[in-house]
Amino acid sequence: MRLPRSLSGWTIAVFGVLAAALGVVGLVVPDALLTVMGFEPVPDGGRADGDHTLVFLTASSMAALNMGVYYVLASLADWKPFFRWTVPFRLLTCAVFTLAVVTGRAPAGFLGVGLWEGLGAVVTGAALRFERARAKPPYEERGATA
Repeated sequence: MRLPRSLSGWTIAVFGVLAAALGVVGLVVPDALLTVMGFEPVPDGGRADGDHTLVFLTASSMAALNMGVYYVLASLADWKPFFRWTVPFRLLTCAVFTLAVVTGRAPAGFLGVGLWEGLGAVVTGAALRFERARAKPPYEERGATA
């Protein structure tokens, strides 16, 4: 079995597996995902005409599944540029989702999505920084003199 080769790769792999798993949950048991996100599920037959909640949940769950697979594949390839690109975009996602809760557009349970993205971005960014610092030789070893 192939595993990620770096700390930053592991952060991406964990996020990818979680995203893919939540995507599968949303596709297979949409009411469970709605509950986790702080929404109250509507019983079968209780949706009004024109309620497209399940359509949007299916679309976002499929996107999460795909994204999760992309993240896992990138982690296995140890694709550092991809890891770096994810950090600012995940921070943006954190800001948008958090703002949705703060402005009342989404329930408080949705804050977990934003925090998950933000924390993941910070952890991946810190891992990348750590790896970069560890790869550079100390100042004196690079030929500099005091």
